[in-house]
Amino acid sequence: MNTRNLSPLDRLLSDAQRALETVLGAPPALRDNPAGNTAEIVLEDAERRHAAGLMRINHVGEVCAQALYCGQAAVARDETTRAHLLEAAQEETDHLAWCADRLRELDDRPSLLNPLWYAGSYAIGALAGLRGDGWNLGFVVETERQVEAHIDEHLQSLPPADARSRAILRTMKADEARHAASAEQAGARILPMPVPTLMAAASKLMKTVAYRI
Repeated sequence: MNTRNLSPLDRLLSDAQRALETVLGAPPALRDNPAGNTAEIVLEDAERRHAAGLMRINHVGEVCAQALYCGQAAVARDETTRAHLLEAAQEETDHLAWCADRLRELDDRPSLLNPLWYAGSYAIGALAGLRGDGWNLGFVVETERQVEAHIDEHLQSLPPADARSRAILRTMKADEARHAASAEQAGARILPMPVPTLMAAASKLMKTVAYRI
């Protein structure tokens, strides 16, 4: 990873480019799609729509993760913390690409509200980061734990025949758990109540809307 010092303007331009790529473009994955050569089974229309709704939620989650990490990195006080956040963001880019691939396979589309999700998540990430690096990393831990939980729900809810979506989600879950553990080791602080509750409520709203729009 390139860790050279960037000026505030450089960082602003870099964040703007990442935002455009995330919301409007198709950032490539650096790792192979976990679905690999997993056979595609033709799903019934209702099953396909349900699987697409779940994968749209996961795609939105990755859009939000990109924005959160970039917002946090923008205000991180320690270069090691910033590097940690940007490294996690790169793996979230893989997840974003895999979810987008699966949506295309299911003949569906990402959320129409992705610009809104990105802007709101970037602002939340920056606000979290301003509290200091310990709280910054604590926010990472809580975010990843909640993402793990909703991926578990989706693994239970996916149509039994949808092995391709399931393969992607299992790899994503393992990555999220690793991100949380790494943040804990780096000095994350436990977020006080009611912050986790508010995060869960915002996540529930996002999932409800993104499933359809």
